Amino acid sequence: MLPNHTKKQRSSSKKWILSMVALLVAFSVLSACGEKKKDGAAATASPSTTAATGKPTDVIATYKEGGKITRAEFDSFINVNKMFSPQLAQFMTDPAFQQDMLKQMVTFRVLSAKADDKVKADADKQVTEQMKAITDYFGKQEGGMDKQLKDNGIALKDIESLMKMSFYTMGSMEGKVNDQAVQDAYKEQAAAHAFDVATVSHILISLKDAATQKDLRTKDEALARAKEVKGKLDKGGDFAALAKEYSDDPGSKDNGGTYKDADINQWVPEFKAAASTLPLNTVSDPVESSFGYHVMKVESRSTKPLDDTLKAQIKSQLAEKSLSDFAEKEYPNLIETNNLPKPEASPAPAASAPASPAASPAAK
Repeated sequence: MLPNHTKKQRSSSKKWILSMVALLVAFSVLSACGEKKKDGAAATASPSTTAATGKPTDVIATYKEGGKITRAEFDSFINVNKMFSPQLAQFMTDPAFQQDMLKQMVTFRVLSAKADDKVKADADKQVTEQMKAITDYFGKQEGGMDKQLKDNGIALKDIESLMKMSFYTMGSMEGKVNDQAVQDAYKEQAAAHAFDVATVSHILISLKDAATQKDLRTKDEALARAKEVKGKLDKGGDFAALAKEYSDDPGSKDNGGTYKDADINQWVPEFKAAASTLPLNTVSDPVESSFGYHVMKVESRSTKPLDDTLKAQIKSQLAEKSLSDFAEKEYPNLIETNNLPKPEASPAPAASAPASPAASPAAK
């Protein structure tokens, strides 16, 4: 990892998995599962089954306009999610997790049913492509696709069904986002530097070794060394040569310390703030970050234009927000019966006097 970055590392072979999971857990399922599970809270009665399939058929929830969800359908929904996000296994019996998954499932069912023929046609093409990628990927794992399906208690059609619901839903929601909403969101986010790119050269004086994480120097020693570098630059020193000599950033030291036309939002907050505010082509005083001290020079800075790619990105953001709003505001009114275990109510926190502004922690 580049020491001055908070960089997203995604292998191209898994990008489709992460993309799909982002849809399936759009409502921040994990945030509701942070509480410790209560012993015995998830106990349920044994479901009835059909002789033909051996799968449970009892109805666990009903919603308006005749909608119903059986135990088998619900289990398949959860198990598909678990196949793509194995860490969900630890939450499977948590009532809060189950309730959030039910919220997802009902929301996807209701909204996907409203998709028009064009949305469905476009989504079906994407699903076909994704299903091929899925089978190709898991086919290369130990035991192949059949083992993955068996281990998770699902069939290939369960994955395809859930993907269709997801893509139908998102396609329908994106279709409701108009150009004015996209432009307004762009202006708002651009004002917060969300789309800034910059060419930045820096010399990092680190506190720790990038490879071993062993201490290299104290903060005082790092600051003194950074000031030494700054002094040499002020006297006309060559930035690239000094970066090669002094910088502890292996990702840039042999390239003049430069990151060209980089998205500033991938950097740690202190480095990002400096990149977005420093005067152009001026060597900075040492900038402190969690990695140490940076002597920086911003060579160019601009905002990405609202092109088709960015429009699609913003449209997806707004659609996801609408989806989340629907789940939070409309879902409670849709549910008629819900037989899943309910989370135990947490005791109300004891009242306490508000902290004074001076004592409050700074916003991160």
